[in-house]
Amino acid sequence: MAKYEKDFLLKLYGGMVRVRRFEEKAADCFTKGMLAGNIHLCIGQEASVVGSNAALRPTDYITSTHRGHGHLLGKGADSKKMMAELFGKSTGYCRGKGGSMHAADVGLGILGANGIVGAGIPIATGSAMASKIMGTDEVTLCFFGDGASNQGTFHESINMAAAWHLPVVYLCENNHYGVSTEIHRVTNTDTIAVRAKAYDIPGVTVDGCDVLAVYEAVKKAVAHARAGKGPYLVENIVYRWQGHYCGDPAAYRPKEYLEEAHEHDPIANFRKKLLEDGVATEAELDAIDKEKADEIEAAYEFADSSPYPDVSEAFTDVYCEDNEECVAR
Repeated sequence: MAKYEKDFLLKLYGGMVRVRRFEEKAADCFTKGMLAGNIHLCIGQEASVVGSNAALRPTDYITSTHRGHGHLLGKGADSKKMMAELFGKSTGYCRGKGGSMHAADVGLGILGANGIVGAGIPIATGSAMASKIMGTDEVTLCFFGDGASNQGTFHESINMAAAWHLPVVYLCENNHYGVSTEIHRVTNTDTIAVRAKAYDIPGVTVDGCDVLAVYEAVKKAVAHARAGKGPYLVENIVYRWQGHYCGDPAAYRPKEYLEEAHEHDPIANFRKKLLEDGVATEAELDAIDKEKADEIEAAYEFADSSPYPDVSEAFTDVYCEDNEECVAR
């Protein structure tokens, strides 16, 4: 860890703790019946979320998935607005209309989470195409799961990006399961990253539970894309601690899966490394833990006390008859 600044390492640690505390609070609220619809949590995948976002500039873009709370928080989303969106409140990112799977903040480069498997992949490709046409140097990072790699959008988008040398990084978070289907039951390759060979672009498989390994891999991929060399495929091997959705008993997974998941806890293992290498003390890390827990508790209180959108707003920002008004918005 000697080559990294202490502040950077503690930021990574704090970022992962922040995401986990948010997800734990969201799960608690959901099980108490405080949230409508459903939520999909990324507990166990924090290193992939935070390490990947750490390799981006503030002006870069991301697209996310149905399991996107962490991606958005990692890109800089406000935890209060995120929690309020889950609660369906007017103070949320989409004024309570997007909910868990459709939050967005274009100003932060967050082009949206998405409830349709694989739908963010062509959006990211279009974003990268726009950057190339406009002659800017933004890179778009596209998060998707292993299940999405079997969608047509995956192959069509990567083929287009490779042919046109678009500045996009395709980031597969392989947690081994697409809903209840183990990935190797429906693919004939050992990894997702090996599919990059079909499009003659770089592909790499990374320990997605190691935040620094993720950061270095995505940093290299982003630099490649920003230099005009075209797309890059990164596969982060991660573990999904909960079922597909909050409340899913996940009886389809063998007990060994969760045992491995907890052995690869990205936060506990990184904390241990920080202590062993003398980067931080127990007191310093405990202070970060408390800071993030306090932040998420404040986000919950903000969301719980915020008003629901008025019924008069049912069609606001949904349809627009005046094109000039649409552009102004």
